[in-house]
Amino acid sequence: MDLKKICEETCEVVRQTGTFIAGERTKFTIDKVEAKGKHNFVTYVDRSAEKLLTEGLHKILPQAGFIAEEGTIKKQDKIYNWIIDPLDGTTNFIHGSPPYAISIALMKGRDVLIGIIYEITMSELFYSYQGTLAYLNDKEIHISKTNKVAESLIATGFPYDNFVRMESFMDSLKHFFQYSHGVRRLGSAATDLAYVACGRYDAFYEYNLNAWDVAAGAFIVKQAGGRVSDFKGGENYIFGNEIVASNNTIFDEFQRKVNEFMKV
Repeated sequence: MDLKKICEETCEVVRQTGTFIAGERTKFTIDKVEAKGKHNFVTYVDRSAEKLLTEGLHKILPQAGFIAEEGTIKKQDKIYNWIIDPLDGTTNFIHGSPPYAISIALMKGRDVLIGIIYEITMSELFYSYQGTLAYLNDKEIHISKTNKVAESLIATGFPYDNFVRMESFMDSLKHFFQYSHGVRRLGSAATDLAYVACGRYDAFYEYNLNAWDVAAGAFIVKQAGGRVSDFKGGENYIFGNEIVASNNTIFDEFQRKVNEFMKV
């Protein structure tokens, strides 16, 4: 399998879909929003973008299945599967607030082969495939070199419908507010992970996430030299609904502290 060729062709499909999303943003109005659940929204743009992506990706790799957020296609559970979030940061998109991104991963079994994140408002394409490095708009990227959590800029996300762990999460925030350079919340987990990969953030953690939120970003972080785990330090971060990502030097300290607060 020529992963370089597949990645290049997929990047083109992603760029084209990003152009569609950007165009729709200029004429989008709040009355076109639908609610999937409390604080969980979807629009015709999400569904149309997912359709564009699945159609384009099927042409690139017809034998692959799909695990897609909006469920516009039900084909999945193949040897190869595309993991798709057509618009990560829908609430941001609805309000015209950056960032919002497309996130695509190609998996073989439980292994990610390709990861692509396109942050639409800045036209920033992050990508990598097995056997190569990580890139932003064709320039090589690396995780940061910060060596202490106390000197780190940390990213996270706020839960929108699962508040069972909210008290523990708020305790973790209080800690990192006091013992880091600060905490940021962009509203797009895919973008958060891409920013860890290129060194803009030193670390990221969040719970209540899905595979389409993190599969591509976690892979890109690792390809850029970083580390990723679930809160306990294990490997169940794509389908386990929780993730920790950072550079190598602070990872152990950061993961332990997140787990201290967030363990069930």
